[in-house]
Amino acid sequence: MSVLQVIEKRLGRFAVPGLIRYVVALNALVFLLIKLQPAYGYMLVLDPAAVLRGEVWRLVTWIFIPTTFSFIWIIFYLMFTWWLGDLLESAWGAFRLTLYYFIGYLGCTLTAFFFGQSLANVALNASLLFAVATLMPDLQIMLFLVVPVKIKWVALFSAGLFLFAAVGSNWAGRAAVFVTFVNYLIFFGPIFFKNTAEARKVAARRAQFQSAKIVTDTLHRCHTCNRTEISNPELDFRVATDGHEYCTAHLQASKS
Repeated sequence: MSVLQVIEKRLGRFAVPGLIRYVVALNALVFLLIKLQPAYGYMLVLDPAAVLRGEVWRLVTWIFIPTTFSFIWIIFYLMFTWWLGDLLESAWGAFRLTLYYFIGYLGCTLTAFFFGQSLANVALNASLLFAVATLMPDLQIMLFLVVPVKIKWVALFSAGLFLFAAVGSNWAGRAAVFVTFVNYLIFFGPIFFKNTAEARKVAARRAQFQSAKIVTDTLHRCHTCNRTEISNPELDFRVATDGHEYCTAHLQASKS
């Protein structure tokens, strides 16, 4: 039984079915509230000083602030996030998705609290994209409802943007990027290590097989020195009266 199965057995009652749908709905609500009254946005951001003064709701409400305030882009953003959540829940079940999102929320909250929330807010839902792309890399989507593309390429492009942000930042910013994706690293890191180890074993077995094949596929082999036309293509081979094959260097010795 895996660690995740043990955790699910003990804490499975805390699963939130349709969690990402609730997140999307609250993003839509906050989008409308801020459009109607921009001051609401200032009450929801993760302001460490305000949290320390007792405004603890900011530890949660910041994740519902949309990353865009364009009516067109918000529709694509919310539809795509909803779809990613449904895909992951169908693949993992409600509990694992809840755990994945909660760990991501904790990592992003730490990042936002100490380094600012601009990157963390984007990364929390980007971690959903990376999870789907890892589980279903060849899944084809219609980008902006028009362009067909495999989801792994969308994820790689997004990862490149985060990598670019990390490279252009200081060490604190790089640490922020790492912490932001702690949920992805926890869930998929062991799988990558296992697959890498398996790939090395397969490569070693393939090399061993190829080496053995070369040995068995030789046409000529000296009975004395064991050299072949593969290992020493400059040699000539002859069959002696004793029925064995020798290279020319050992042919005379076999007759004595």
